[in-house]
Amino acid sequence: MENNIEIKNIREKTPTLYIVIPCYNEEEVLPITSKQFLAKIRQLVTEEKITDDSRILFVNDGSKDSTWDIIRKLSAEDPHYIGICQSRNRGHQNAVLAGLMEAKDQCDITISIDCDGQDDINAMDRMVDAYLDGCEVVYGVRSKRDTDTVFKRFTAEGFYKLLNWMGAEVVYNHADYRLISSRVLQEFANYKEVNIFLRGMVPLVGFKSTSVYYERAERIAGESHYPLKKMLALAFDGITSLSVKPIRLITSFGLLVASLSFIGILWAVIGALVGETAPGWASVTCIVCFIGGIQMLFLGVIGEYIGKIYLETKHRPRYIISERTYKDTDAKQDMGTDKK
Repeated sequence: MENNIEIKNIREKTPTLYIVIPCYNEEEVLPITSKQFLAKIRQLVTEEKITDDSRILFVNDGSKDSTWDIIRKLSAEDPHYIGICQSRNRGHQNAVLAGLMEAKDQCDITISIDCDGQDDINAMDRMVDAYLDGCEVVYGVRSKRDTDTVFKRFTAEGFYKLLNWMGAEVVYNHADYRLISSRVLQEFANYKEVNIFLRGMVPLVGFKSTSVYYERAERIAGESHYPLKKMLALAFDGITSLSVKPIRLITSFGLLVASLSFIGILWAVIGALVGETAPGWASVTCIVCFIGGIQMLFLGVIGEYIGKIYLETKHRPRYIISERTYKDTDAKQDMGTDKK
């Protein structure tokens, strides 16, 4: 990836931008950050980097508070605000996907970003510049983690290293803050899997890409929706959705244990023949417990893969849009239900 960006403006057409923002119980922070997003849109329009048809697309992920009411109010106040509402909570990754698929036929580029105000929105300027310079995907990457606790920094960095070691191709210190062109989104729409891990799926599409670096701030208001438990679940989903390396490690470890067991059997037989054996309840118990525990662990990992296959074969929709704040002429039903 190229890190140094020289703006050549090789694009002949001024692009239309859709900022895709997943929202789940964001009533505290949304009134604050929505103004920042609108100011950024207006700035980029003034600088003639994007068209005035650009929009801020909020995706309500089944919030239980007044998030959707706030989105509808914002849409009524300014046409740059639009929103879609999922029929129920489907998780962050599905919410981002719903927004990207909603926007792919209506704009030239999308930028996905969280609603909490932690990601530096000024990095969007460099993202758009990189697109104008010919890049189709631009990753927003944290330059440092000074605001994190030692534990958070250790677990987060370990998260990316583990994913890459397990075979999931991800950009180090990149979450879901990225620019994607409509050209890439059209190709990405061909990825039909139900188990979604966008950080690992987007690099698989290919095309010219680069990274822009920024410093992440503290959350403006509200509470984080990604505690350690969810981070671990996301890591496990990413690994099992994008890599078969755990299965291969299980096979390798199984061969090792089988080899050691064969050696143990030879040792036991030889000892019995020469009459040097003695009762060994403790050693037998330890071996049985060890082998039993390993088998249960491996069955759990294999079961996780089988479970994902089970979900994939059902071909259930990854998201269902129950309501929009605007008229979409390409939708199957105006203000109705879309399934994808």
